[in-house]
This record gives sequence, structure tokens and C-alpha cells, in this order.
Amino acid sequence: MAQYSTTLDGVFSALADPTRRAVVRRLGRGPASVGDLAGEAPMTLPSFMKHVRMLESHGLIRTVKSGRVRTCELNRERFALVEDWLAEQRRVWAGRTDRLEQFVTSQEDQP
Repeated sequence: MAQYSTTLDGVFSALADPTRRAVVRRLGRGPASVGDLAGEAPMTLPSFMKHVRMLESHGLIRTVKSGRVRTCELNRERFALVEDWLAEQRRVWAGRTDRLEQFVTSQEDQP
């Protein structure tokens, strides 16, 4: 469980930055070169590369270098980790709201 938590923390940390979320959003439409992605960001290429490395180190994207061009693509499997966590949270909160509803309706039924 600790490894799962550490991995999930890293994924959320990587997604906490708006620049990195924009990269993920863009890569959702398909692979793109680092140069194309960087052109959409208001920063220098070295600064942008820090964002790419962060996303890559947490497994959200993969990069492949062909000649002088580095292409990025989403690692869609990694997002399953986030989906699993969110599904677990939904189950917990659904159970809590169901119990609250039962409590409220049982109180209404009492004289």
C-alpha cells in the first residue's frame, strides 16, 4: 500500500502544475514533439524540459528520440491509477451519503 501511495502522490504532484496539465491535455489528442509542445508554453525550452522530465519520471508520458526530434506521448495506463483512486473515493462518499440519507429519513419517521 505504501508503494501505491507514493506512486499516486507522484502522479498528483506531476499534475498539480498548469503547464504539465496543458501538456497532458495536448497529448490527449496524440503524440507531439517537444518543440511543438514547448511552442505553446510561455517559457524557455530548458524550463519546459523540466516539466517534460517530471511527467516522464512519474510515468504519465513517454518520450522517444528519433534523430534530433524527441516525441512525447501519453502513457494512458498510468491514468488508470488515478481512476482507481477516484473510484475508491466515490465508493466511500456514496456510502457516507447513503448512511446520512438513512439517518435523516429515519429521524423524519420518528414522532
